[in-house]
Amino acid sequence: MSTPASSSPPASGHKDVPKWKVIGPGLVAAATGVGSGDLVATLIAGQKYGFALLWACIAGTIMKIVLVEGVGRYTLATGNTMFHGWSSLGKWTSWYFAPYIIIWGFVYGAAAMSATGMALHALIPQVPLVAWAVISGLIGFGLTWAGQYRMFEKIIAVLVGIMFLTVVGIACLSLSNIGEILKGLVPTLPEGSFVYVLSLAGGVGGTITLAAYGYWLHEKGWDSPPWMRVMRLDNTVAYVVTGIFVAAMLIIGGDLLYSANIAVSKGDKGLIDLADVLRDRYGSFMAPVFLIGFWAAALSSVLGVWNGVSMMFADYVGHIKKLPQEHPDTQMGGKYYRWFVLWLTFPPMLLLFLGKPTALVIAYGVLGAFFMPFLGLTLLILLNTRHTPREWRNGWFVNTLMAIISAAFVYICVNELIKIFVGG
Repeated sequence: MSTPASSSPPASGHKDVPKWKVIGPGLVAAATGVGSGDLVATLIAGQKYGFALLWACIAGTIMKIVLVEGVGRYTLATGNTMFHGWSSLGKWTSWYFAPYIIIWGFVYGAAAMSATGMALHALIPQVPLVAWAVISGLIGFGLTWAGQYRMFEKIIAVLVGIMFLTVVGIACLSLSNIGEILKGLVPTLPEGSFVYVLSLAGGVGGTITLAAYGYWLHEKGWDSPPWMRVMRLDNTVAYVVTGIFVAAMLIIGGDLLYSANIAVSKGDKGLIDLADVLRDRYGSFMAPVFLIGFWAAALSSVLGVWNGVSMMFADYVGHIKKLPQEHPDTQMGGKYYRWFVLWLTFPPMLLLFLGKPTALVIAYGVLGAFFMPFLGLTLLILLNTRHTPREWRNGWFVNTLMAIISAAFVYICVNELIKIFVGG
């Protein structure tokens, strides 16, 4: 079982400590949520609409700040985990969560290993892609198995630094278009762009790891209302950083692809296509720089999921078995945590060799489409009722924002289901 890093907030409301030293769990959650799929979606939005949807990246950043602040506020105000909150709403939450986390983990494990391996294969093509994917999974396994939060957080911080400097650095080469880029901050809806806007807004770090934020707060030792100001600073700074990163991807797409009318592939292959475009535009040096940033983003997602979602699974099993909340088996590094680390690593390797069965992919898509509406709507309930102490419940402004965000995610969910069952 891991030990929280500290037990009381810095003196005078964290004024005696440099602000960068209190950034941690938010950066982990935000970096984990920005996977290769989000990067490709952002890149294609830039390819299709230039800089016009830059404002949607900012909207997405605000949406995640609001949602994750809600997760953090519930955790600190009640001392409970998110799954404890969900289970208090009725058994229906477990009926959704159990198949979701098992199927999602199995398919995501293969996808995350493949994305990380793809970047390494592009850098060193002499090693087969599958071999790199397996190596990536083993790296994730090795770095998260012990459940040492401090080491884990430091590794994520290094990866965020790499992905930020490389991708934002490349985007700075496009600043000659600063006038057009700034126009993208004004909300507009080019023809056919509405679904892209919602996907962009929903994709700035939007996965199950948003709910894992509360678990990382606990591991950090932030476990009570006095930490509320620190948590809000941590969450805001982290999502602003990743929001800039995603905006940089859109700027790169708008500059390199839109103006030249170059299309890239859907899926992770699109990022490899971009590396080729960068090589042609700026020389052979630029492609590996971008691929290293792509690799850092993909690996941060692997590590974050292997750690955060494994803690959520351990908490889920603890509730099923009616174990105390601090039972060693339900903590980071405990028995059930390690069960799920194994599940994320080794069974998905079969998919790397066999391909992804259609039925499994459909189930993954359906369950995944429901998660963000599930999170938004359950937060609205938990943060407006007896489940949260009155002083920490939502005000009218936050309720309005959460309602709008939840409605947007419901629309995205319906659109995803249509694409899964009808096509498009």
